[in-house]
Amino acid sequence: MQIREIEITHRLGLHARACARIVQLASRFRCNVALVCRRRRASARNIVEMMLLAGAFGSTVRVETDGPDESAAMAAIVRLLKDGLGGAPA
Repeated sequence: MQIREIEITHRLGLHARACARIVQLASRFRCNVALVCRRRRASARNIVEMMLLAGAFGSTVRVETDGPDESAAMAAIVRLLKDGLGGAPA
């Protein structure tokens, strides 16, 4: 299992399009991917759970990966979060 904490840098936080990008990316991997924000845990493969995290700009999310390709999944999810979720960062 790998765990990393990342700050949300997109000014709109984890909005619908950002959550969809995370779900799409996480679905490419065989391992389990979860995000935790303010004690709420969401499967990164479930768009509803992801949107319910309601991660705001500046909040910290914990990314957890567990499984056969956890290193690659962690690197990809962290890269997406650090790059402002594919949109214009703050």
